[in-house]
Amino acid sequence: MSKLEEIIAQIRELEQELLQELQQKQHEYYYIIKGKRVQFEAETRRYHKTLAKTLGRYFSEAQIRHILTAPIIYSCLLPALFLDLMVTIYQAICFRIYGIPRVERGDYIVIDRHSLQYLNLIEKMNCIYCGYFNGLIAYVQEIAARTEQYWCPIKHARKMASIHSRYHKFVEYGDSDAYQDKLEAIRRDIRGLA
Repeated sequence: MSKLEEIIAQIRELEQELLQELQQKQHEYYYIIKGKRVQFEAETRRYHKTLAKTLGRYFSEAQIRHILTAPIIYSCLLPALFLDLMVTIYQAICFRIYGIPRVERGDYIVIDRHSLQYLNLIEKMNCIYCGYFNGLIAYVQEIAARTEQYWCPIKHARKMASIHSRYHKFVEYGDSDAYQDKLEAIRRDIRGLA
């Protein structure tokens, strides 16, 4: 195992530890997850409802810069919906042709915070937007990562701010022999995700 593979294995272990820690929060905040639904205990739900700000109070306490920039933030929704549609069509056609397992949209786009009773209507809409938008970016990144592994699995020479889930499978920058020798094996590896 290479040093890079060791580091990635450690990252995966830490991600699992983080998930376990997050699951512990279920007990602390009195909720359970049933399928895709989150259910709070009745007493907790009643308490949460008392905390929700009315819309009048919410807007009266809002900073003017937040109100003025909200239309700009929400203007990104149309391009996001178009991107969602296009990458979904792209992978439905191309991934099937290449034999690449499809990315499950629901694994990335998680919208559940709108059920929190301590949020008002505007806060719930904001949470839906953020859950959708950030999930969409993760969904698109995974589709792009699988595409990159299939077509051009070569690491970059320059430092990147973050790497995607498939990057550790790529050959080193400048290693022409490995690229020629391993391309088909790397493609078979991605087909093995199913």
